[in-house]
Amino acid sequence: MSEEPAETKEGLGEGPTEEFHISGEKLVAKVKELIEAGNARRIVIKKPTGETVMEIPLTFGIVATVLVPVFVAVGAIAALAVEWIIIVEKRK
Repeated sequence: MSEEPAETKEGLGEGPTEEFHISGEKLVAKVKELIEAGNARRIVIKKPTGETVMEIPLTFGIVATVLVPVFVAVGAIAALAVEWIIIVEKRK
């Protein structure tokens, strides 16, 4: 699985998007990394079939303690499959 963006395009909403194909054991770490980078507007986690499993809307000034339940949920779904697709909508 690659942690490099599979593609970058205009798309989901207001900003450009990047798509990552990532293994289940790296899912939580990658989501944390994307949130800490601070330039994501929304993160969508999908199955390889394209079915959306979770959407995480992000706003400026979000505190890490608020995200703890999100990380727990991401960890729970990570165990369900070997591969995931993460789509990151960037801020303009």
